Amino acid sequence: MRKIGLYSMLGLFTIISIFPFYWMIIGATNESGKMFTNPPTLKPGDQFMTNLQNLNASIDLGRVFFNSVFVSVVYVIVALMVCSTAAYALSKFEFKGRNAIFTTLLLSMMIPYQATLIPLFQLMSNFNLLDTYFALIVPQLCFPFAIFLLRQNFLAFPTELIEAARLDGAGEMRIFLTIVLPSMKPAMAAAAIFLFMTQWNNFMWPLVATTSNEMATLPVALSSLIGLSIIDYGQVMMGVTIATIPIIVFFLALQRHFISGMLGSAVK
Repeated sequence: MRKIGLYSMLGLFTIISIFPFYWMIIGATNESGKMFTNPPTLKPGDQFMTNLQNLNASIDLGRVFFNSVFVSVVYVIVALMVCSTAAYALSKFEFKGRNAIFTTLLLSMMIPYQATLIPLFQLMSNFNLLDTYFALIVPQLCFPFAIFLLRQNFLAFPTELIEAARLDGAGEMRIFLTIVLPSMKPAMAAAAIFLFMTQWNNFMWPLVATTSNEMATLPVALSSLIGLSIIDYGQVMMGVTIATIPIIVFFLALQRHFISGMLGSAVK
């Protein structure tokens, strides 16, 4: 009876968690007016292609989707390089000020993100980099949480192996790339998921840094669908569905590494 009660409660929570996604897909296949019918429409409609065509006509779906994918993928690759090397140095190298630098990184996580928008905008404007991929990617490459997550995992890596490699004549870059990183795949996967979700869902900075529709990312383009008087909820739900799919696919591709990567940051 205890198991029946437990699984019944878990099943109920599962339905509650999945229902918004189901409602989103239902809305993408129906007309806008059917979103608020009484009783609500819970069956898929026949307006999927119509909503997709209207969405493409409204925001140039192919272009904004490419912008989001390109910015997110490049950001994850470069940010992992920056954050992993920083975390490795902060965990395995002994130098003055190491703890102070790490503490500063942690304290920077307490600064509201909105407080950095105006300085970043002025910086990009002074260098004439607004409305470019550079402005969308570079300012957030140093991600403090990713450095913290990777550093905690690097601390668990045996220092003796690194010292043995140094005695055998291996350089620091070779040690990092061929000995340390292959053992850090779970931690790198966990950091990659956080970085991808952060950049893919980023709205404020792309909104500030871009001035043309050609450089808009998917969240910024979807926000333009919300008008002052008329809102086509079929288009909105179609756009949200398309925006959700890459995150789910990316997470499912790396989920087997995610839990072990998170546990590695908690246990030295």
